[in-house]
Amino acid sequence: MRKRHHTRLVHEGKYVAEVDVELIETDTGWSPYLSVEDAGRLDDVREALRRGDLKSAARLSRVFALTPVTP
Repeated sequence: MRKRHHTRLVHEGKYVAEVDVELIETDTGWSPYLSVEDAGRLDDVREALRRGDLKSAARLSRVFALTPVTP
C-alpha cells in the first residue's frame, strides 16, 4: 500500500475549494481511493459551500471566489 498527496477541487456556486487529500494505492482493482476521513472532509467542504458558510469551509480547505471574465 502506498499513499500520495493530492489536491481535489470542490466547486459550488461561485466558490471553489482546494482540499488536500491522500490517495491510497494498492494492487487491487479499486485503486487509487480516498480514506473515509478524506471523503468525509470533501463532503463537509461541499456542504459548507452550499450553505454559504465560508468560515467552516476555510477551516478544512483553501477557498476561492470565482469572478467571471467579460470579453
